[in-house]
Amino acid sequence: MKNNIKFFIKEIIDVILSFFILILFLPIMLIICLLIKFDSPGPIFFRQNRIGKSQKKFKIIKFRTMTHSTVNTNESVMHLNEASGPVFKITNDPRLTKIGKILRKYSLDELPQLFNVFLRHMNLIGPRPLPDYEVIKMEKDFSLKRHQIRPGITGLWQISERQKISSFKNWIRLDLKYIDDWSFLLDFKIIFKTIFIIFSGKGH
Repeated sequence: MKNNIKFFIKEIIDVILSFFILILFLPIMLIICLLIKFDSPGPIFFRQNRIGKSQKKFKIIKFRTMTHSTVNTNESVMHLNEASGPVFKITNDPRLTKIGKILRKYSLDELPQLFNVFLRHMNLIGPRPLPDYEVIKMEKDFSLKRHQIRPGITGLWQISERQKISSFKNWIRLDLKYIDDWSFLLDFKIIFKTIFIIFSGKGH
């Protein structure tokens, strides 16, 4: 019961913070929109079904970083996948646009997810929301526990030298560790380390 109250407080705080962060970053986001539009044909935003709290679907919003013709295709680059298990991850994705590479490097493509936080689809911090086609391949017990809380823009996996973590088991371990050990202090530490990673250009 106490944890439910704490997580509710966390969600309200995240909604308020996301509102002010959106206002702060609005000029930067408008500039990014123009750069994407001039860089390559296609929409500015990338939307995709993801699985959130209680395994409910929602549309995640990100800045488009890939060429429009390849944004929803993994088959042609499946052989480049660096992650084990049901997840798909490529460090140097050949489908990225020129602007997309910069946005990925500094995690600026994630900024529109602040709208997801404001709409209470996500939190600022938590396990990353995964596409439905990856979630259905997971073990049921893990999937149920992982989706007890709202997913986040950043989390333990993102700050734990994620470029070196290709093991799906390690990813699971970090997600469960966050859920079991969650506290406001842990969130503060994750935010601090995330900011450092972003400014160091190690976001992806």
